[in-house]
Amino acid sequence: MTELTVTTASAASVRADWLVIGVAQGAGGPVPVPGAGTDEAFITRLAPLLADLGATGAPGEALRLPAPAGIRAGLVLAVGLGPVIEGGPDAEALRRAAGAAARTLAGAGPVALALPAGTGEAVEAVALGFLLGAYAFTAYLTTLRTTPVREAMVLVAPGTREHAEAAVRRAHTVGQELNRARDLVNIPANDLYPESFATTVAAAGQEHGLVVDVLDEHALAADGHGGILGVGQGSVRPPRLVRIAHTHPRATTTLAFVGKGITYDSGGISLKPVGANEIMKRDMSGAAAVYAAVLAAARLGVPVNITGWLALAENMPSGSALRPGDVLRMYGGRTVEVLNTDAEGRLVLADALVRAGEERPDALVDVATLTAATRFGLGNHLFAVMSDDDALRARILTAARETGEGAWPMPLPQELRGSLDSQVADIANYGERMGGGLVAGLFLREFVPSGIPWAHLDIAGPAFNEGPPYGYTPSGGTGCAVRTLVRLAENTAAHGGTGCLTPATATTTCPAETR
Repeated sequence: MTELTVTTASAASVRADWLVIGVAQGAGGPVPVPGAGTDEAFITRLAPLLADLGATGAPGEALRLPAPAGIRAGLVLAVGLGPVIEGGPDAEALRRAAGAAARTLAGAGPVALALPAGTGEAVEAVALGFLLGAYAFTAYLTTLRTTPVREAMVLVAPGTREHAEAAVRRAHTVGQELNRARDLVNIPANDLYPESFATTVAAAGQEHGLVVDVLDEHALAADGHGGILGVGQGSVRPPRLVRIAHTHPRATTTLAFVGKGITYDSGGISLKPVGANEIMKRDMSGAAAVYAAVLAAARLGVPVNITGWLALAENMPSGSALRPGDVLRMYGGRTVEVLNTDAEGRLVLADALVRAGEERPDALVDVATLTAATRFGLGNHLFAVMSDDDALRARILTAARETGEGAWPMPLPQELRGSLDSQVADIANYGERMGGGLVAGLFLREFVPSGIPWAHLDIAGPAFNEGPPYGYTPSGGTGCAVRTLVRLAENTAAHGGTGCLTPATATTTCPAETR
């Protein structure tokens, strides 16, 4: 990862090969936005050069130009911040601009970031955006095509160094864990399968002092985890259920995160069509997000207890594979008629939801690349949030907004529940096709223990970027939902835990967010 530090040097005097400045879209043309260490004279010299070279300040723009006279750095990179906003650009604009700078300058020497970072939140946004933008998955390249920026400095005002350094440390922790999730999503399924994923989690748990429990196929069978075993029975690589736990001595609240971990999804006997298989290594993105979020929260010392449950299986067609029409007995005893073996994620999540609920957490959140229907409805930049608990849903949407992740509330219409009725079992795993993402949420709700606030995050769209990189988002695994889960834990701790996670029928009102 890029070495990122803080400096109070001026933009003119800082020792760097590249100086990065922000440019906004003004009504009359590009508007250089002052950052720490930039003075009026610097802006005055730079403005006409930007206009002459065609800068606009649009988001994603990155324009190289020679440094004006009096600037120690040899070259300047002007990155777009979007439209001029009173009070300056928001955190997400800074993250995206810093990410664009990191991608553009890959392989460069020292970089100085003179973006408008006058608050701790802004410093963290610049630092995190740069660290995420510098990400590259190179594990399988015998010859590197490029290398990340080796060293970068965030310019801050004198007197703010201590707070700025704390913000950079937090950005480094979150960025490192989010990139860990990206790596896992990008590893091909011949190397990442349930057993190897579980081994990776166990090693990280030992490194960071977390408790990790792994249930192999024998333990799963003994305990009756019919959903996870059923999905995994067609593969020569048996399934796993992994529990990773962060505990804090001052915690008064426990959150449980459950992640779908299908390390490869062929669709099983209900085989996916040609063209839909190539990226199915991504189907463990929910488990990767949960794993990374628990590690990040632990490293940040968030005073909330968090258990992460990773339901890991490989969904393959074979002579031993689950068949349409089979009936599974799930963990806890309920029976499910399997009408579609490509609706497998909800089966492994159902087992894990019941298991996680036995510990009676104060809230239960599952994360999954669950349905194409949600992707069709919300596109590739938003994930769905479904819950019948208004307080928990609102808290998750707030956490997503604060961290720059796109999330959208979706309903759980009771009128769709009847489509899951089965003639031979308690419930079917597949129902009405129209509104299929909502039907999946209704199925999962059936396995949430009574009285526990629950939310379902369907990250099918933004979890894997099939297009070119943009902002701080790379091609491939994105690490979607990691930041939202970490902020949810932080906000829960900040607002007194269970008081803001009560069912929607309660009278408790959560205080307004202050971040």
